[in-house]
Formats: sequence, C-alpha cells, structure tokens
Amino acid sequence: MTTDPSSEVVTTVADEHQRSPRVLPAFLVGLAMVAAALGLGVYSGVRARTAADAALGQATADAAVSVVSVVSPQATAATQEIRLPGTTQAFTDAPIFARTSGYVKAWYFDIGAHVKHGQLLAEIEAPEVDQQLQQARADLQTAQANLRQAQITADRWQALLETDSVSKQETDQAVSTLSASKATVDSNAANVRRLEELQGFQKIYAPFEGVITARNVDIGVLINAGSNTSGRELFHMTAIDTLRVFVAVPEVYSRAARPGSSATLTLDEFPGRSFKGTLVRNANSIDPASRTLLVEVDVDNPRGELLPGAYVFVHLELPKQVASATIPANALLFRAEGLQVGVVRDGRAQLVPVTIGRDYGTTVEIVAGLQPTDRVIVSPSDSLTSGTRVRIAGAPAGTRP
Repeated sequence: MTTDPSSEVVTTVADEHQRSPRVLPAFLVGLAMVAAALGLGVYSGVRARTAADAALGQATADAAVSVVSVVSPQATAATQEIRLPGTTQAFTDAPIFARTSGYVKAWYFDIGAHVKHGQLLAEIEAPEVDQQLQQARADLQTAQANLRQAQITADRWQALLETDSVSKQETDQAVSTLSASKATVDSNAANVRRLEELQGFQKIYAPFEGVITARNVDIGVLINAGSNTSGRELFHMTAIDTLRVFVAVPEVYSRAARPGSSATLTLDEFPGRSFKGTLVRNANSIDPASRTLLVEVDVDNPRGELLPGAYVFVHLELPKQVASATIPANALLFRAEGLQVGVVRDGRAQLVPVTIGRDYGTTVEIVAGLQPTDRVIVSPSDSLTSGTRVRIAGAPAGTRP
C-alpha cells in the first residue's frame, strides 16, 4: 500500500489539533508552578529580612544592657570580738613643781627610779624664807609680850572698878587693848605657821608611789615657785601599777562597751601573750564627729611589764547576735546618700545602703544592709542608678538573672 506524502502532512496537522486540548492544561499547570515558586521565594526573602531585622534589634537591645560581674556576700560566723587600737596611760601622771623659790641644794633620784610615797626627792635652799620666818617669830614674841601686859592691865582695872577707884570708861579701854593684843598674837602666829610650811616646801617629797620619768633640775639651778610660765618642772612621776587605756568604740559595737565587762590587751613586743583588763567606764555619749563611744579599760600591771605610752590592741567581746558578711572593697559606692552597694534583682540594678564594720583592706565587713542571697556588683560604674537594666557576665544574652 502506497502512501501519499500530502496525506501524511494532513494527517499530522490533524493529529496536532487533536492533541492540543491535552497540552494546554499542562502548560498552565507549569506556569502556575513557576509563579508559586517565584512567590515562595519572595515570601522567604521577606521573612528572612524580617528575621534579620528582629535579630539586629535584639542584638542592639542586648548591647545596650550593661554587663556586670557579681559576687555573693561571704557570710561569716557571729562576730565574737572586735580589736581596736589604743595607747596605755599611767593611772596617775603628775609633774612635780616647787612651792618655794630658791636654789637646788641636792636631788636624790633620777629617771627610772621607783620611789615610795613620802620619799625625799630633792632639797631647795631658800635663805629669804628662813629670814622671813625668824622675823615672824620675833614679831610673835613681841605680840605675846604685849598680850601679857594687856592682860595684867585689864585685870587690875577690873579689880579697881569694883571699888569705884577707876571709871568704867578706863576699864573698857583696858579690856579693848587686851582683845586687840590677842588678835595681834593670833595674826603673828598664823604668819609663823605659813612661813614654816613654806620652809617645809624646801624639801620635795614624792606625792605617791611611782616611777620618776623625768628630772629637769640639777644642783645650783634657780627655782621659781609655782607652775606658771616662769616655773620649772622639777620631776615628772607616774604610777604604773595600774594602766588606763582609752579606746574609741564604733557606734555599731557600742553594746559591747558595758562597764564591768572583760577585755584583753595584746602588744607586738609580747607575741603570744595577752593581758587581762576590765572596762571600767564609758562616756555615755556618741562623738558626733567620729561616731564612736569613748571607753576606759584598766589593766593591772604589778610587775611593771607594760609601759605608759605603749601601742596596744584591745579585744572586746561582742554580743553573739551581731552577724556580718564580707564583700570586696571595690563593690562600695560613695554617694551623697551614704555608703551603698549595687545588687542585681530581676535583671535590674538596685542600690542599697549598707553599714560597714571592720575594714580588712581588700574586703570589708558589712553588718547591715545585705542578705546572703544578694548578688553584689563588683566595680560598679559611678553612673549606676537603681532600675538600670544589667546582665551578669557569663549569662546568655536575653536571660533575666
């Protein structure tokens, strides 16, 4: 069977027309798929850009939050004692001056000498006082002689008055002369006693038992009486059987300053040793300048081991309920409102006032204002204020500490 080429062409075109209804839907489906792919790409791009913008905003917000380092307060046991510096003082400390003027005749004790009460320390030669005493005694004898004569005259006139041999006026004059003579005798006797006592001051005696800490005179030195600017201090004495130590106790520990409570003294020159003392009194008033309470501690020193003027540490027992915690010293903020520290609470900084106990150098003792669970900011910025958002160093960004 032969085939006509023209008929094949016609058949082919006819076949294409027969298949065209099937090709069109596929084309449309393909076009729709391309459009969907393009739309999905555009949506993905917009979504990615939105996510990038959100991430950038979050990063910017996180960068604006200050990053801080924190520490927890180190809770310590209840404070058992407080150690305060002090200086020992002699229980009795007195300069010795001359009561009469003259020249030093002799001295018998030098510095460091232990003397008893009433021992002779030095003698002063005062010839003027001796002469004045002789004159006063002579005046007294004269007055006593006049008194005897006045007594005889008054007795005679009173006897004559009984017989009306003399007038009442003359008798009264004789009695008055007797009274004046008695007063003169009393005056001269008092002057003699004064000069005798002044003469007695030519010998300088120890006013109490103690130690000579200074001698400022030598034989032949002219001494002026009294303790004024022209007077010379002869000796300086101290009583060291008992020493006083005055200590300024911080106000927060003022409850430990109870009269009658015990205290312990330590000195660098006596390593490993302590000396017992007693808190005998306090000032009952807080010094507004230093916010401290002045107390006096007395310590027995029978062997004289402790010397006046020594630097000591006084250990005072504290009430058991005084608890404390320690934080680094660089966590403190000095503000006009007082001493404060920054703590992190709910992702924000809070400034809280605190009260310091003892200063250990790199750390300080906090006795009020902090809780053991607080997170204290270390090296806070001077511009830190309450309510500022902060993030603890090492915590993931966006977390709330």
